[in-house]
Amino acid sequence: MNYRYILEPYGNAGSRLMCPNCKNRRNTFKRYIDTETQQYLADIVGMCDRVDKCGYHYAPAEYFKDHPDKRPGAGHFPHRQSEPEPDTDYTFLPWHYVSNTMRNYHQNNFITFLTHLFDAEQARYLAFKYKIGTAKHWPGATIFWQTDHNEQVRTGKIMLYNTATGRRVKEPENRITWVHTLLNQDIKVKQCFFGEHLLDDEPGKIVAIVESEKTAVIASVYYPNYIWLAAGSVTGLTLEKCRVLDGREVILFPDVNSYDKWHDRGRFLNNQLYTATFRTYNTLEQMATPQDRERGIDIADTWIDKVLWQKEQEKQYWG
Repeated sequence: MNYRYILEPYGNAGSRLMCPNCKNRRNTFKRYIDTETQQYLADIVGMCDRVDKCGYHYAPAEYFKDHPDKRPGAGHFPHRQSEPEPDTDYTFLPWHYVSNTMRNYHQNNFITFLTHLFDAEQARYLAFKYKIGTAKHWPGATIFWQTDHNEQVRTGKIMLYNTATGRRVKEPENRITWVHTLLNQDIKVKQCFFGEHLLDDEPGKIVAIVESEKTAVIASVYYPNYIWLAAGSVTGLTLEKCRVLDGREVILFPDVNSYDKWHDRGRFLNNQLYTATFRTYNTLEQMATPQDRERGIDIADTWIDKVLWQKEQEKQYWG
């Protein structure tokens, strides 16, 4: 995983200073360094080794929140307008559109797949947590509702999945459409992150962003210490969507073939949102095989493959 700011590794006595909080003379204070410039942020940005007796920890995100002018790129104001300012003139859908679809999960292919992957109780919990609905547009289709941090409904993405593999149905055609498209009304849509409504529930949690809605839902089970959101596509990580993440620590989890795009995007967002910190997970990129790249796997696929393989082995063993 790429970290822009890290605590300075111990090199010699000069790499540890007197803590600005407890003033311990044993020099227990380590500073944060910028891995791109190899420079210290500030003498007060760091952590004391005396966790129990002192506990001082002034992180980069807090420092930039207190000193927005110090964030890298803060002086290059002409570049901040590379994307348009947010437009607030858009349509919200009625809440009953969502509530009326959160049922009939036995007819929902994606929820059926989650039941195979976990169990029925866990699948139903995830459906309610992420506000996943059942669509009638195609038999077995799923609606991933986009509800923002104010619980306002932006739109819903409708997709059809294979119950056995959890992959989208693309033959004989790609089965994907949108609620606002099917309504055939004069609707001006501004998309938000899938799962955005979860942000205000746990303001202290690290935010993890993936491309697909399916991946966000599944990853929330394996790594519950993060709030998992989905951008919806490789190009869905827009500045306008990310404004809601101001002040948050964010880790980007791109698909295996999208690492370079999202890594560059993360650097751009770091220069635009002064109090947010974006990092890009690179372990999947480093470990991917040629077969993984051909499939275009994401972080959820590594777990899914393992679980399905184990279930197949149990089936063969028990007959």
